[in-house]
Amino acid sequence: MISHLTGRVIHKSPTEIVIDVHGVGYEVNIPLSTFQKIENVNGDVTIFTHLHVREDAMVLFGFATESEREVFLLLISISGIGPKIAQSILSGITSAELREAILRGNVEALTSIAGVGRKTAERIILELKSKIGKFEYSQEPGSPTSQQLKIRTEAVIALMSLGFTRANAEASLRAVLSESAGKDMPLEEIIKKALHHTSKR
Repeated sequence: MISHLTGRVIHKSPTEIVIDVHGVGYEVNIPLSTFQKIENVNGDVTIFTHLHVREDAMVLFGFATESEREVFLLLISISGIGPKIAQSILSGITSAELREAILRGNVEALTSIAGVGRKTAERIILELKSKIGKFEYSQEPGSPTSQQLKIRTEAVIALMSLGFTRANAEASLRAVLSESAGKDMPLEEIIKKALHHTSKR
């Protein structure tokens, strides 16, 4: 079992990296949350991994933190949720936001994520509510309210209507929120800043 990899990232995208470990390149699938953490890192990085074994392939999934990996493992323990859906969930919502949505029974926050329907969202809440409440991790300060989550979802949808891919829309949104240092912004301002941020990339 591969627990973690430490090496130089020689290729990165919002969903995948290739990490060179002593001359061996490992292709690792990652959620957007991990990409955001390593996007601007130079030098060696450590990626916590999970090796998913299928009949036709072995697929490596990687995470910037152990807590992200633990949440991923909780998600794939649910019947009907495979690693790709779990990767998508962690790309659309942070671990702290996911925990908050599950504990509050916020189906709408989960169904706003691509690939997650209402039945899947309800199953996640039902099966993980008791487990994730006991799960300790380094929570990001200032978990967003339901209204903030709603505005963020609307911002992603608006950016996608302007031609962004979902991954690019979410990456731009997270960059804007990071720069705002937790300050509440109206939807229009978020979209404008996201467009401006993208023009600088």
